[in-house]
Amino acid sequence: MTPQNAPESRWSDLDRPPLNVPALRRALLVPGGLWTSLDIVPETGSTNSDLAARAASLEEGAVLVAEEQTAGRGRLDRSWTSPARSGLFLSVLLRPGPEVPVERWGWLPLLAGVASATGLARAAGVDMSLKWPNDLLVKVGGEERKTGGILAERAGDDAVVVGIGLNVTLRADELPVPTAGSLALADAISTDRDPLLRALLRSLEQWYGDWRAAGGDPARSGLQAAYAEGCATLGRTVRAELPGDRSVTGEAVALDGDGRLVLTTEGGGRQSISAGDIVHLRAAD
Repeated sequence: MTPQNAPESRWSDLDRPPLNVPALRRALLVPGGLWTSLDIVPETGSTNSDLAARAASLEEGAVLVAEEQTAGRGRLDRSWTSPARSGLFLSVLLRPGPEVPVERWGWLPLLAGVASATGLARAAGVDMSLKWPNDLLVKVGGEERKTGGILAERAGDDAVVVGIGLNVTLRADELPVPTAGSLALADAISTDRDPLLRALLRSLEQWYGDWRAAGGDPARSGLQAAYAEGCATLGRTVRAELPGDRSVTGEAVALDGDGRLVLTTEGGGRQSISAGDIVHLRAAD
């Protein structure tokens, strides 16, 4: 019941409790671990922008989480918003050098995808796959839906901010577009955001540690094989919408050593895609 004269919020929801900050810090900020600080704010425009602005004064492993993000950014500067406490909206600060050459830093968003998918699949009890290069997919009623995305950005010369956004309890009438989904709509066994956040960050710590120990080598660290195994794009006919209003259609057959998507095009040629939007095509498309 809303008290008389109290302001009503569009996103007020007793089924969406706030994250437990003290418990999360106790669980994640451990001696010798990657995570060095954990801040949770009620609302912000973009956790990536906020963390990047403070990167010079923070240690590697800083984590910033927002209960509500009002100007979240995806690839190509697309923006989106979600109801408060309906998902996980976070950014982490990483400094891969000098162990990892800069030319291998492009693997970080793919690494975050693998870490998110594997950690969340275990914690939420839902199958999750990857759409190249940065989308997290679940199945809702047998149909692939985007439930999350990843955006990695340089922060100065020595740091990368990796942002992860995930729809957890978003309901059908709250979806921003019909192709979106959420863990709840995918019949997850758990939508408790505290254990989901712990699972995600622990998985990210493990994958990042292995990749860094291998000097960023995607094959030696197992990252390239893990991404390929979990990637719903491989083996599909796709259309790659490229910068400059260009596009190419072909079968996605591999992920190369630089994280590029390799397409076999009409006539048997091959083309490696380093940036672009990928559309999964049906047989009739």
